[in-house]
Amino acid sequence: MKTPTGKRAFYYTTQYLSPLGPITLASDGEALTGAWFAGQKYFGRTLGADLVPKEGLPVFFAAKDWLDRYFAGSTPGPEELPLSPAGTPFQQAVWDLLQAIPYGTVVTYGDLARTLAQRQGRVSLSPQAVGGAVGRNPLSVFIPCHRVVGAGRKLTGYAGGLDKKAWLLAHEGAATGGK
Repeated sequence: MKTPTGKRAFYYTTQYLSPLGPITLASDGEALTGAWFAGQKYFGRTLGADLVPKEGLPVFFAAKDWLDRYFAGSTPGPEELPLSPAGTPFQQAVWDLLQAIPYGTVVTYGDLARTLAQRQGRVSLSPQAVGGAVGRNPLSVFIPCHRVVGAGRKLTGYAGGLDKKAWLLAHEGAATGGK
């Protein structure tokens, strides 16, 4: 159902119990539109609609299977699911870059800024602006924003909490420069 402005009036949600606590999954009925840890910054903000609990959507079964495999140590990729995060063109460009970061590796905010600047034919982009887009990623774990670290490979910034970021990186065997 859409509002007069063309936006959805609601999105479906379900819960997934991860080793890091509950994750709320959101969908428009076809694609996954959100995945947030409990208490995560920007929770549901990109949807701008009511969240209606609903079990049994095929996309939720697929997402839960993906998470089961991920937390069991497998390396499922974001391309395995229909993902539809809502965001600005700049955010979308950053989130596309995040999906290309291989499992078990990290990149810096500066690395992402340089890559995106090059793709857009710019001289440079602000790592802080890129960091803002990374932090607003509405699909935690699926779009691996946890694989982005600060200068010197230091563990910084994660809307779900640094403890969760550290756990996810350790789970993937990614080496960081510390805190």
